[in-house]
Amino acid sequence: MSLVIISPGRNPEPWIQALKKSNPNLEIEIFPDVKNPLEVKYALLWQHPEGILSEYPNLKLVSSMGAGVDHILSDPNIPGNLPIVRIVDDRLTWSMTNYVVMGVLNFHRQIQRYEADKKRKVWDMSNPEIPVTIGVMGTGALGYDVLEKLDFMGFPVVGFGYSEKTDFPYPYYSKEHLQEFLSKINVLVCLLPLTPDTENILNLELFEKCNPGTYLINVARGRHLVEEDLPVAIGKGFLSGALLDVYREEPLPENHPFWDNPAISMTPHIASVTNPAAAAPQVIENIRRMECNEPLLNLVNRKRGY
Repeated sequence: MSLVIISPGRNPEPWIQALKKSNPNLEIEIFPDVKNPLEVKYALLWQHPEGILSEYPNLKLVSSMGAGVDHILSDPNIPGNLPIVRIVDDRLTWSMTNYVVMGVLNFHRQIQRYEADKKRKVWDMSNPEIPVTIGVMGTGALGYDVLEKLDFMGFPVVGFGYSEKTDFPYPYYSKEHLQEFLSKINVLVCLLPLTPDTENILNLELFEKCNPGTYLINVARGRHLVEEDLPVAIGKGFLSGALLDVYREEPLPENHPFWDNPAISMTPHIASVTNPAAAAPQVIENIRRMECNEPLLNLVNRKRGY
């Protein structure tokens, strides 16, 4: 019995060390140099080549290296009865919330404006704060923590999701009330899972419904955003700018127009990065549970997409 790590372009060594620390007896194979594919019972994946899992006919369980699983669910060759699990880590939530709070505060306190003033040697003390109401699309563990922390800081917050919620502690709108949700806010944070329903949701039609000058923060997935619509929405004043951590193609190509747009701030998909030392025990525990026929941790519901 062995586990294969398939994560092209990533250094697997931290994962190997963390997994071995949790279970020194676990046999680990590293794609593409897998010596005994018939012995592979478990797979740890990030951006695996489509169809590659067919090389492991005795596979019993697939685990994502992070909280997201769209990179796995997008592979149509994965058998429908093969369990898929994901990583849920408080540290991931902590990092994501800090990143979003940073983005909100930078917009609220107009850091880009003052950086531009510094270059021009302008001393302008007028209107030092932009009043903000933050809307968070996606109210799972990550989105809820963002709402909770911003509310604690004294900011008005609103949640949006694809399911009905009757006992949610913050103002909440379901998908049938998207327009009303957008009318309440001027900072839009996307933390939705990527599903067929949410792909391309950040598009020009949605931006037109926003309050003029709304600021976008996308920390979910690149395929939520119709990228060519973003500069148009900024140019028309529907949005004042954006902070992006995710993109349709990563790394972002050098000729991409986002690089030269001063209204778009960017980071290279670092808002919340899985810590192998924290995640490995979950992987090992799910292997144990699979072997003992016990319920799995953080099992993905394929119909919901997370």
